[in-house]
Formats: sequence, structure tokens, C-alpha cells
Amino acid sequence: MLAFASPNFETEPAAAVELSALDIVLWGVLPYVMVVVLVGGLVWRYKYDQFGWTTRSSQLYESRLLRIASPLFHFGLLAVVAGHFFGLVIPKSWTEAVGMSQDFYHFNALFVGGIAGIGTLGGIVLLIYRRRTTGPVFMATTKNDKAMYVVLTAAIVFGLWTTLASVFEGEHGHNYRETVAPWFRSLFIFQPDIAAMAAAPFSFHLHTLVGMALFIIWPFTRLVHAFTAPFHYLFRPYIVYRSRDRDGGRAGRRAGARSGGARPGGRAGNKSGASSVHNPNAPGGKRGWSAVGTEDRDTRNR
Repeated sequence: MLAFASPNFETEPAAAVELSALDIVLWGVLPYVMVVVLVGGLVWRYKYDQFGWTTRSSQLYESRLLRIASPLFHFGLLAVVAGHFFGLVIPKSWTEAVGMSQDFYHFNALFVGGIAGIGTLGGIVLLIYRRRTTGPVFMATTKNDKAMYVVLTAAIVFGLWTTLASVFEGEHGHNYRETVAPWFRSLFIFQPDIAAMAAAPFSFHLHTLVGMALFIIWPFTRLVHAFTAPFHYLFRPYIVYRSRDRDGGRAGRRAGARSGGARPGGRAGNKSGASSVHNPNAPGGKRGWSAVGTEDRDTRNR
């Protein structure tokens, strides 16, 4: 057995604990393996499978449930990510320095986290139900999709479990800001606080392991689309759609009447029998549709 001292991020209840080889592998090695696979997988996917870098949208097959489930899942997930960032990245000493007590922080984390977790879980359940009960959507579901849904749902369920467990345990509940959070921050300076993470309860271990498994498979599933959010849409120029308005249509008909009179049926024509609705590239610059049709070709071949 080995003894490791914790880096001085904050005062943890487990400043020096005996660690097994499994603890070292899970909390000292596996996180970096996860990062290597995640980054390497994204690079590989972008280089060799750009056409597969997509959600494979099934909206055309069914949209009624999707209009409810997709926003519920995605907005709930954004709130979950924000909560994880606030809880894991921002140290306890910082919130206390700005006057936020531990009780107030705990209440907000449970209240907001609980709502976000329930919303995310409800969204993913509706998405799975839709995929299973809608024939064309189910036919388009691959084994890769099924495995991804299992891991993603497990990560959400175990995360919600840790949140609700804190509610029922009350003041005796585990404070992850003294174990999981210091371990998470220590990974970024390549001095993993294995002892702090090993001191966390099994529920947090399970949630963390499933979360790492999710990021390991991320580049090889449809979840990869999360790394290509269309932020450039906010800065691109407007796309102008123009229709054939009444003024342009009347102008084209008047021009056709002057050049060759009207054909049967009320449409203006020229001497060759072609429609004279004005070409926007023609001299004069008036709007309308180009005169293209079989009658032009027939006339030219005579």
C-alpha cells in the first residue's frame, strides 16, 4: 500500500490515506487516458470521417415528440454542465470570500441541480421512447447509437442519484467540494490528488467513472456534433430570399407584349414563342425569371 499527500488546494478530510494500485489507475492514470482518447478521436474523426460528423437528424420521420424532448434535454444538459463547472472548478474558499455560505451554496446546488437533472433525464427518456416507438427512427438507429444512449443515460442517472442522496442525507451528506473538486482541479497541473478522490463515496466514484467512459466513446458517436456548434451563424451576413413580386411580373409581361404580343392563355410572348418574363441578368436590370423552355429549343431547331 502507498501513502500520498494531497496538494494544498484546500483542506481535505483525507490529507494522507493509504491507496491501492486500483486507486492510482482509476484516479491518477485513467483521466489522462480519457483526454488522449478524446482529443485523438476527435482529430481522427475530423480527418477521416467528416461526412459522418453529424447528428443524423431524424426530424423528417417524427417531429411532435422531438419538439418537446430535444429542447428539454439540451437546455437541461447546458444547466448540468454549468453546475459541474461551478462546483468543480470554483474552489470553496472563493465562494466563501464573496460572502456565499456553504448552506446557501448547498441549497442552490441541490435546487438548481435537481431541476436540471430531472429535466435532462426526462428529455433523454422521451428521446429514447421516440426512437424505440417510431418505426423509421428505430430503423435508422445503429448499435453505436444504442451503446451511446446506455452510457449517456447512466451518467445522468448516477449524477442525479448523487444530488438526491445529498438531499436525504442533509447536513451529514458528503461535501464533494472537499474531495472530488480538489482532485478535478489537480488534474490540470498534472499532480492528481488521488487521496482526495479515493476518500469520496462510492456513488461519486461510479458517476465519475461513467462520465469518463462517456467522454472516451464521445468522438466515435453522434455526440461529436457538440464540438461543432454553429456559432458562426451569429456573425454571418444575412441571407436575402427574393420572391417574384407583382411589380416584377407585370413589368415582364409588358416587355413581352411590346416584343411579340401575348400567347393564348394570357402569357406574354415574343416572336420566337418564348416567355418574356424578364431575365435579371439582361440589360435593364428588372427582376423576374429567365425565359427557359422547350419552345425556345423547338424554335431554334426549325
